[in-house]
This record gives sequence, C-alpha cells and structure tokens, in this order.
Amino acid sequence: MTSDPTLDSVGEPERRPTLTPRELEILRLWLRSESKTVAASDLGISLGTINTHLIRIRAKYAAAGRPVADKSGLLVRALQDGLVSLAEL
Repeated sequence: MTSDPTLDSVGEPERRPTLTPRELEILRLWLRSESKTVAASDLGISLGTINTHLIRIRAKYAAAGRPVADKSGLLVRALQDGLVSLAEL
C-alpha cells in the first residue's frame, strides 16, 4: 500500500466524486441521523428529496468506480474521502 493519500492501494489515482454543497449537507446529516425520515424532518424537506440526493450521491460514486449499496458503504466512502469524521458521528 502506498503512503500517498491521492493514490489507492495499487498506485492508481483515487477517484473521488464531486458532491454539491447540498449533497454534502444531506449526506452528513443522514449519516448522523437514525433514519432518512429524521434527516428529512431536520432539514425541512421531503423524504423523496432525501432519497433523490442519496441516489445521485451513489451514482457519482459508481461513476468514479467506487460503488456503494447502502448506508454503511456511504459511511465508509465519506470517511475515506474526509467528508465526515468519527468525531462528528
């Protein structure tokens, strides 16, 4: 494994999706929340809007070659990419 944080374990450039500020806000809140419903309520938006943003976030990770299927996968990616810290959770 390389020590360069911009390279993955086989020396390839790390592919990180570019998330919008709103996607980051929703991702962080959802990861800290007990459910999508709680996150939606806290943000004053619909559950459908939360789902739409999460679908787009997952699509961006998939397009970057780093697909995720569920909340735990998104948590791992967010931690790897420095989008959230364990202290925030």
